[in-house]
Amino acid sequence: MIFGSGYQLTKDKDLSLAGIFIAKERLTIRGPKGEIPHVALVSSLRERTQVEISKTDGRILGISPPVRLSGELDGTPGITLILEDKEFYIPESVIIPNRHIHMSVKDASKLGFKFKDSAIVVVRGERSLVFDHVLVRISELNDHTEMHIDYDEANAAGLRTEDKVQIFRINDKLIRLEQIINIMNEQNIEMLQGCLCKMAAAEKDMAKRDFLSDLINHMEDGLTTYED
Repeated sequence: MIFGSGYQLTKDKDLSLAGIFIAKERLTIRGPKGEIPHVALVSSLRERTQVEISKTDGRILGISPPVRLSGELDGTPGITLILEDKEFYIPESVIIPNRHIHMSVKDASKLGFKFKDSAIVVVRGERSLVFDHVLVRISELNDHTEMHIDYDEANAAGLRTEDKVQIFRINDKLIRLEQIINIMNEQNIEMLQGCLCKMAAAEKDMAKRDFLSDLINHMEDGLTTYED
């Protein structure tokens, strides 16, 4: 529409997912309070125009889009697309993309994931961080596995393209706790252990109480390891 009927985007560089590229063409997007120039276009065509931004971008533009999965555009803010002297307002088009993992079939089988499972992602380093509820997408087109997050999330964790992270199934609770313990200091561990003790004391369900007791024991093991 904005480039004219039958226009073909010009490839700039391939993305890591098969058959998708970033185009050389760029647009400006404008909201009620400001605009962002040189916005990249992705080659995959959709039935509805979708603009993916970060929370910080939303503040610049003056809009507050929801965190959504790709394609879930009903009720989202609109945005104005600008190309030279052309302007098009696109209603219900802007989202903050939900963090997700594109996973190969081979890796999904190895790690025990199914389509739309949730994962825990542990980032180590100076800005260590745990990403919870990361949606897993599995496709035959994926020849490898990678996580997609926005700039706000990447900056919070000190991540850059091609950095390595650890992925766990969200119901691997003991593994998850052990990984969290490894990136916590002694004070953090003691505070979390105290919370778990209170929860265990108040829990009436025996199975849940036993599970909390197991977690407390793992916390104690982690604290001992830390102190050594």
